Amino acid sequence: MAEAGDKVADRYLLQEPIGRGGMGVVWLAHDELLDRQVAVKCARPDDDRAVARLTNEARNAARLHHPHIVSVFDFVDEGEICWIVMEYVSGGSLADMVRGRVALTPEEAAAVGCQIAAALAKSHAEGVVHGDVTPENVLITEDGVAKLTDFGISRALWTQATMTQTGGVRGKPPYLPPEVARGEAADRKSDVFALGATLYAAVEGRSPYGEASHPMAYVARAIEGYIETPHRAGPLVDALTKLLAPEPKRRPAADQAVRLLRRVAPASPRIEGLEGPHDGDTLDRTPFTMRLVPPSVRGAWRRPSRRVVITATALGTAAVLVAWATLFGPWGDGRSDESRGSGKDGGPGASGTADSPARTGPAGTIGDARTADPCTLLSPASLSRFGETVLDPDYGEIDRCDVLLRGESGSDIADVQLNFGTDPPEPGGDVPTRRVGNVTVGAYQRDGDECRRNIGSADRKQIWIITERLGTPAPDPCQLGDAATDYVVSVLDRGQVPRRSGQPVAGSLLRGHACRLLDGDELERVAGVRVAERDPGFGDWQCEWTDGSGDAGVKVVFNRDNQFTTDDGERAAVIAGRRSTVAPNEWQDDSCLVRMLHRSYRNYLGDDTVEFLSLNVYGPRSTEKLCETAKALAATAAKKLPAS
Repeated sequence: MAEAGDKVADRYLLQEPIGRGGMGVVWLAHDELLDRQVAVKCARPDDDRAVARLTNEARNAARLHHPHIVSVFDFVDEGEICWIVMEYVSGGSLADMVRGRVALTPEEAAAVGCQIAAALAKSHAEGVVHGDVTPENVLITEDGVAKLTDFGISRALWTQATMTQTGGVRGKPPYLPPEVARGEAADRKSDVFALGATLYAAVEGRSPYGEASHPMAYVARAIEGYIETPHRAGPLVDALTKLLAPEPKRRPAADQAVRLLRRVAPASPRIEGLEGPHDGDTLDRTPFTMRLVPPSVRGAWRRPSRRVVITATALGTAAVLVAWATLFGPWGDGRSDESRGSGKDGGPGASGTADSPARTGPAGTIGDARTADPCTLLSPASLSRFGETVLDPDYGEIDRCDVLLRGESGSDIADVQLNFGTDPPEPGGDVPTRRVGNVTVGAYQRDGDECRRNIGSADRKQIWIITERLGTPAPDPCQLGDAATDYVVSVLDRGQVPRRSGQPVAGSLLRGHACRLLDGDELERVAGVRVAERDPGFGDWQCEWTDGSGDAGVKVVFNRDNQFTTDDGERAAVIAGRRSTVAPNEWQDDSCLVRMLHRSYRNYLGDDTVEFLSLNVYGPRSTEKLCETAKALAATAAKKLPAS
């Protein structure tokens, strides 16, 4: 353990610690050979490979000479400890101001941004990517000069231990570029995004991903490309929007960022001449510094209300969807069901896009069952590291949404299914659980090709994530389930489950109530079931009536699929004028299942879709009698379905 008074390389006299973090301790030291103050970072690499990485990054940083880059003077390898000797910068970091909730003005932030963007332009021209631009690594001298430190050094010091909280993603989650969150290597455009995130935090007092109680929530929002609208940025909004573009190719290069930020930053003659012309004189000088204002005269930082950024991509996609919906939506010929606004590629209702309905309930809650949108809790982009992903919003029960993974041949290799449940979570048992924010997450052991995760909401409902391997090669279903669960938790951490956007068309089963289709008299008269219990499902889109013993009952479920066909073991039929199928012993022995087509339409993705009623009768009777009963009850139920 180093102490004040120790010497490094028989030259650098340690005086006092001036910084401390997960990557090491920074000491103020005196260089006795050159008689100057220096900053010395103490690092403890894990192994020889880590030492080699650190040496290489220190060498890269040492060759960068720029007035807004903290110079690296020396590197000392003492075996278990390495020392990086750097220029000493008096003053604090941008992080000190953010932690103190002393928000910068847009002009001050732009002045800082101009200087750091110029530093990045220089490093990128030299082929060096910083990889960790954050408020902690932006130092500001007492006269307002901003300097970027730790070029590649933090990245070289990352270990497995520091990566576990963010699922193997390297970087500080609140400032993580979307492509890095998806597992790609940081590049020049990643540095530009991180600069935008740093300036956003300087002005707004928080990450552009909002505030979260768990690092994985930031990672999930980064994967999603969710950026909150700034409220204090004023003239800086345009520059921030460009720097924080989710798609790297839409971001400016570092030299272009300088020019964007110059439009906002005030000129400061104090730093005229500090910079010489850049290579090829492609950049003008950057005569701007931040005007430091004491915290005592700043206004109190106030947390803004939550809003959503509309990116250019989202606007373009939304425009196409609006035009499409105008032709085929619920106000058209009724061939489309816009009852769901679930998002894909920025489509309507996607979590974090402009079309998402405002959340009114507390974080971690599902809220009203009939308006909660399950597809806002699944993001194909958040699962894209496992392969090609496709959102399937209209399959199975109405409270369900799926993401399919496709293999190289185009066939489905895995399915991520999300369902809501009305039953309150049951504490205890042998299922490991953990508390994350306002919800409880349960992890079931893998069962063959299937894995289940359960989330108990703050309003005592349930969310089930069921992942299944459908082909090979395919990812481990539990790893897939954990990734999907992390995304769900990140959405719930921001508030209530987002609502379905728009109103269901007149004939949609979304408007129906399963428990209203049959009454006790009809069930006893037709099915011989004296109803002792009635169990409504989530949103009343399914209902089960039983005689209390569990031996006899009737269950109705509203379902969806891409087509209505007669499968093996089923008989085609026409019931109450509707195409139907009859399947003896489909759900269980001593049962009969009737499926009845309700309507056909195109969903908002343009896919052909059908809604149908499933009605199952079970009990100690002959199969023939059970099927007659099921058909009779289906005919009765058809009269009460929503009219198209």
